Amino acid sequence: MATHTPKNILITGAAGFIASHVANRLIRNYPEYKIVVLDKLDYCSNLKNLFPSKSSPNFKFVKGDIGSADLVNYLLITESIDTIMHFAAQTHVDNSFGNSFEFTKNNIYGTHVLLEACKVTGQIKRFIHVSTDEVYGETDEDAVVGNHEASQLLPTNPYSATKAGAEMLVMAYGRSYGLPVITTRGNNVYGPNQFPEKLIPKFILLAMQGKPLPIHGDGSNVRSYLYCEDVAEAFEVILHKGEVGHVYNIGTKKERRVIDVAKDICRLFSKDPETCIKFVDNRPFNDQRYFLDDQKLKNLGWSERTTWEEGLKKTMEWYIKNPEWWGDVSGALLPHPRMLMMAGGMERLLDGSEEETLESYVSTNPRMVVPSQKSPNGQQKHPFKFLIYGRTGWIGGLLGKLCEKQGIPYEYGRGRLQDRASLLADIQNVKPTHVFNAAGVTGRPNVDWCESHKTETIRTNVAGTLTLADVCREHGLLVINYATGCIFEYDAGHPEGSGIGFKEEDKPNFIGSFYSKTKAMVEELLKEFDNVCTLRVRMPISSDLNNPRNFITKISRYNKVVNIPNSMTILDELLPISIEMAKRNLRGIWNFTNPGVVSHNEILEMYRDYIEPGFKWTNFTLEEQAKVIVAPRSNNEMDASKLKKEFPELLTIKESLIKYVFEPNKKSGTK
Repeated sequence: MATHTPKNILITGAAGFIASHVANRLIRNYPEYKIVVLDKLDYCSNLKNLFPSKSSPNFKFVKGDIGSADLVNYLLITESIDTIMHFAAQTHVDNSFGNSFEFTKNNIYGTHVLLEACKVTGQIKRFIHVSTDEVYGETDEDAVVGNHEASQLLPTNPYSATKAGAEMLVMAYGRSYGLPVITTRGNNVYGPNQFPEKLIPKFILLAMQGKPLPIHGDGSNVRSYLYCEDVAEAFEVILHKGEVGHVYNIGTKKERRVIDVAKDICRLFSKDPETCIKFVDNRPFNDQRYFLDDQKLKNLGWSERTTWEEGLKKTMEWYIKNPEWWGDVSGALLPHPRMLMMAGGMERLLDGSEEETLESYVSTNPRMVVPSQKSPNGQQKHPFKFLIYGRTGWIGGLLGKLCEKQGIPYEYGRGRLQDRASLLADIQNVKPTHVFNAAGVTGRPNVDWCESHKTETIRTNVAGTLTLADVCREHGLLVINYATGCIFEYDAGHPEGSGIGFKEEDKPNFIGSFYSKTKAMVEELLKEFDNVCTLRVRMPISSDLNNPRNFITKISRYNKVVNIPNSMTILDELLPISIEMAKRNLRGIWNFTNPGVVSHNEILEMYRDYIEPGFKWTNFTLEEQAKVIVAPRSNNEMDASKLKKEFPELLTIKESLIKYVFEPNKKSGTK
């Protein structure tokens, strides 16, 4: 008999019914195992199902979708997952008739994503796929022996068809790639925490409310029911003793007609079945019977422990004690509750009390990776939240200060731009409305560094930026990307001093430095992303004249400077505009400079007049400059008319220099 001792287990869908009982059991019984739960918190999931594990050090919850390949790969790698127990699925047959595409998306595509991640990472020792007895289709009414694991799959409804399809993928990955897969097919499960679209909790809640119990057809359909804790134990056994490549039925030979289930619940509430039961239209293809042969699992040492009477009584008592566990479920209590399935996904609205409970759960548990519903002071959440890359950079640091000043929630990204998985983790954790990319390699102390570090420059400026744009596109996020205008140089069509600037649609013509090459390259590629707003910054200047990255600070410390007019960016004026551009969801390429040009000498003259009256400097030619630098520098004029049209209050470069830089720094006794 095979044995498996896991270390780090990923359980999908464990805020749902069955998987939550499995997760809580494993967390409780095996403190040496780390259990990571991945659940997107759909309408039939509830964080409260995991309350028993809330304080356990070996438990972590991540809110996310198994359909996100980036997230799944990231979790497998960062959490060193060696075992997957895949429960996440849409399971209610009635709903599958109303929106079968959601079942295909969740049950087949989601499973495929998980399998592919297992193949790519190559670290999974067990992949336990949770299927259903419904894949066998209807069992003959007179059958004495149930379907065994090798029986033909003959699904009869969209739900069971998607589960059978998922099984085929699991089997294929096991055979083609050698993945250590195990599949389970289970009978109906009941017990505490189950969402009341299912038969038993629905009947219990209706009986509690004094309402009739709706029976599909004549109620003669036969089902087998297992208590949730017995099923959790079955998965515990399969996890440790199950044979790779095998299928295990989780079932019971104790069958009950639906009408008899309703009668038993009526008796528990001391109600007359004759008056409490109402017969309604049957659902399409309502299979008469599912019957399993569970001997193979019993051979591993598992057996059903809870009697029907005992389990039903426990379930009833739990719902009586927790009538509001699921909030408003009136829609689920209808005879055919398909309205819970909405195209494009499903949401279950929470009432205020449940929001407070979830918020409390999250705020007290550092292992919960899920956003709270309200801000800490209970007020409405801010409409914006920014994720900023480039924390240690000049522009990135200023952006954080601006957000604080404007009261905009923000966080700095922790991931490296070229690391897709870490970017995805940032987005999952921060839940931003917009992403700002102020990260990049410019070189220290200047762009000459890039000439001898070309691989590093490509990795960040090209690969990293494209990766961030692509990840954000997948999540519907706008990226404000701080680029450069140092990809142009004066030419015959844009001669120096002519006032003819390069426009957004012009093709870059400066390839003198490797830095500029990478920036021009990535700008061209970013045109294919409709979620990017590219801002061409040039020779940035701020009011902080002590910052060594400030263009004014740089040239005021040089022994000699060239004297060429250039377009420049006054950050004190333009960075707040970039935040406004994010709020307006502006996209495309923008020359992000103040209108007009200013020369080195004109700036140093202002510096002398406003800051240091005795300041002197010496000019030299471009030819002389070329002898002391490694790579040529870009000199150009940018046409800022597009930005000026969007923001008419934008000042010219010389006006902005005086207002935002020199006036605030003016020394007494100067101009």
